Amino acid sequence: MKKKNTAAYSLLILFAILIVVNMLSTRFFARLDFTEDQRYTLSEATRNILEELTEPVTVTAYFSEDLPTQMGPVKNEFKEMLIEYANRSHGNVVYEFIDPGKDEKIQQEAMQNGIQPILITVQEKDQAVQKRAYLGAVIQVGESSEVMPVIQSGSAMEYGLSTSIKKLVVTDKPVIGFIQGHGEASLSEMGQAIQGLNILYNVESVNLTDSTNMSKYKAIGLIRPRDTIPENQLALLDNYLANGGSMFIAADRVNSDLGSSIMGNLVSTGLESWLAAKGINVAPSFLIDANCGSVTIPQRIGAFTVNAQASFPYLPIITNFHDHPAVEGLETMMMMFASPIRFSGDSSITYTPLASASEKCNELNAPLYFDVQKRWTEADFPQSNLVVSALFEGKLSGPQNARLILITDGDLAVNGMGQQARQLQPDNVNFMVNSIDWLSDDTGLINLRTKGITSRMLEQVEDGKKSFYKWLNFLLPILLVVFYGIFRAQRNRMIRIKRMEENYV
Repeated sequence: MKKKNTAAYSLLILFAILIVVNMLSTRFFARLDFTEDQRYTLSEATRNILEELTEPVTVTAYFSEDLPTQMGPVKNEFKEMLIEYANRSHGNVVYEFIDPGKDEKIQQEAMQNGIQPILITVQEKDQAVQKRAYLGAVIQVGESSEVMPVIQSGSAMEYGLSTSIKKLVVTDKPVIGFIQGHGEASLSEMGQAIQGLNILYNVESVNLTDSTNMSKYKAIGLIRPRDTIPENQLALLDNYLANGGSMFIAADRVNSDLGSSIMGNLVSTGLESWLAAKGINVAPSFLIDANCGSVTIPQRIGAFTVNAQASFPYLPIITNFHDHPAVEGLETMMMMFASPIRFSGDSSITYTPLASASEKCNELNAPLYFDVQKRWTEADFPQSNLVVSALFEGKLSGPQNARLILITDGDLAVNGMGQQARQLQPDNVNFMVNSIDWLSDDTGLINLRTKGITSRMLEQVEDGKKSFYKWLNFLLPILLVVFYGIFRAQRNRMIRIKRMEENYV
């Protein structure tokens, strides 16, 4: 009887402990993060944003119930993140989850807030059925709001949420200026990049005149100039750098319009000599790379003409990024014509390569003729790691330290307008926005923008590690079952031996 009472008391104590732990878990939240990029650990930038909140932030998450298995973790991951945000903000982040279900009023409310349903495929009774689902959230501070239309696991969820909050609470945004007047890309032609910059900055066009107040700009951008830049305007840029300014330059030294020409020509705007005076030399040549994009060429087969894809080394794919916050987390950029960068300046300027070509590359002097039928061989690429982007810090034009990031593709982040618009490689835009973030000293959210790994392929893992992970994945569950079986057998054996003892009651 005494043993039964003891067992009952033990069960009661166990249930009480579970209830207390469950109550505490709603107030205190912690998890271990073993991912390579620490995607489940809040960054320092996010913690700073949350700890500085002075007014409530309301997050209304519209999530459908009964999501497919592959989408189910998204809701749990987002909810866990919101619990951490609420704890870190000392209660200033408040959230609720709403299932629109079949309630037309709630569905209409979600769509009015900018959250449209998406079509997902689910299996029902051995057939695929398409259903509508909601996976979005509205973040609100006072009367202002931001929308996350579709929340996806592994897509830098923290960046989307943190930047939405930052955009709503920031009151005094720094100003970024983009120079115009020499054939540069307009703000509307850089829609993707400007959208990214607008989160933390006010972005405006700049015309270089003697009356322009250059000191108001946290950083200056010069994107794809086509016409000659007058000497007096280059002197204004020198003066800006002499006072400790920061510049981001994306400019072509060579270029071609493949749509109407098979010639590659030099581009001369005066910028190349302005840079050369600082020891920054952009070669008057085309970079070619064995790791490259392709072009479509017509081929005659009998009476028919078909389009075929051919490798075009003049469109290098850049995957070699150096160790610097401006390029941390980037994986792939696609460039449309580029030139190598070399530095010949003195020790007053620090030269830091940011992005380079592959182990198999070369450079060909311009002007030149594009032979799209050429069969490229390994002998065509005798050089390696030619630099296409670099950071220069120091006394670039005067007594104060200045900073300048240069990349030799003016169209890197230009997506165009209207029917001419093109979808850019995501890291093309990330490179430009990250660089300007870093130049503007607002680097806290750079790592978040590229936190989710986007194109890590199994082929990039060493063979030894690949085999280890494969066997671990296969054997670990079996070993756990075997060890548990041995443990159970040993424990039962000890119980039988104990029961056979004379003094057992």
